[in-house]
Amino acid sequence: MSAADAARPATPAMARAINDRLAVEQLLTRGPLTAAELKTLTGLSRPTVSELLTRLQAAGLVAAAGEADVVRRGPNARLYRLVADRTVVAGLDVRAGSVQLAVADITGAVVAAGTVDVAGTADVAALAKRLAAELSRAGGPPHTIAVGAPGLVDPVTSRLRESPGVPRWHADLIDALRHRLGVPVLLENEVNLAALAELGEGAATDRDTFVLIWLGHGIGAGVVLDGRLRRGASGGTGEVGFMAVPGTGGLPTATGCQYGFHDLAAAAAVCALARRHRIDTPPGDDAPAAESAVLAALAAGARGSRFLDALAGNIALGAQAISLVLDPGCLILGGEVGRAGGPELAARVSARLAELTPLPTEVRASQVAGSAVLAGAVRTALAAARDDLFGPAVPPR
Repeated sequence: MSAADAARPATPAMARAINDRLAVEQLLTRGPLTAAELKTLTGLSRPTVSELLTRLQAAGLVAAAGEADVVRRGPNARLYRLVADRTVVAGLDVRAGSVQLAVADITGAVVAAGTVDVAGTADVAALAKRLAAELSRAGGPPHTIAVGAPGLVDPVTSRLRESPGVPRWHADLIDALRHRLGVPVLLENEVNLAALAELGEGAATDRDTFVLIWLGHGIGAGVVLDGRLRRGASGGTGEVGFMAVPGTGGLPTATGCQYGFHDLAAAAAVCALARRHRIDTPPGDDAPAAESAVLAALAAGARGSRFLDALAGNIALGAQAISLVLDPGCLILGGEVGRAGGPELAARVSARLAELTPLPTEVRASQVAGSAVLAGAVRTALAAARDDLFGPAVPPR
């Protein structure tokens, strides 16, 4: 609910929408409930609960689910549940050579997942058709789709801006999906979605202010302040790969992040550092190779410990600037490298960071199971679909 909505006098329709959403939130989080339980949990009167249940059942959003296991039978002993399979949403994670997808019902339960490979230069029309077919098989056209992709998302046009290293077909695919499916397709930077996943189900469930530092093929940050994702005036909040840091031998430019924080902590830099410390590293300088290097270092004894200390020192240089500018109190290390390093790498970054900044800053490892980007995309699609179906979310009292 916006500040403008809160300032307006409540109309009967608005009151009904608020009451419906209060009840729906309880059903979402607790599962089937009786009318009496809804009355207690929402603070609404018995007649109001009865009316909203009738209204939600007529709309096909709520259904009876048997009776509660109580001694005395009565009208309030009947259980009510959300009709989970009435609506599905989808999350997509667009990578360089593939598109991962997950389909969830309105409760958030994932009912289907898969990967569509992209060979070479993508045939966007064919790829959109294949994705549409996959989504249809997983439960029909989704109510809402949320897509995570690397690069800057223009806050005005909701399109990907041209960025170095980001394939052109990414932007074209979003347009093709919107045209083919005719449903809302929400686009968000991949690291921002990962930050939302950490907020909802990962390492930041107990915090409303933190920064996720994404350590993968590239470097990025997802900034959450006071419970809200911050994107910036141009959608560029978190482009920390361009941040000037000592030790790179130069300065980044407006068109490239060479000599920026990217050159200290992105996948290629991690792989090069591992080889200098004689850590077994697969060929290549991509995120999987960097992830393997960190995992090998964790089992490599003193040599691995020296590598992890050096890597933590590099990460701490970028983390210091983030800490001093935003004072988030908590940094989360995500991406392939952050996930592989886990609590061990986080502890080393924390120790080095404490030497560089006077601001107390806890460092944690990502705790989202599976793809954080995909999890954040599903959460984003769910939030939009629930607002549309049940009315805007009610702010906590």
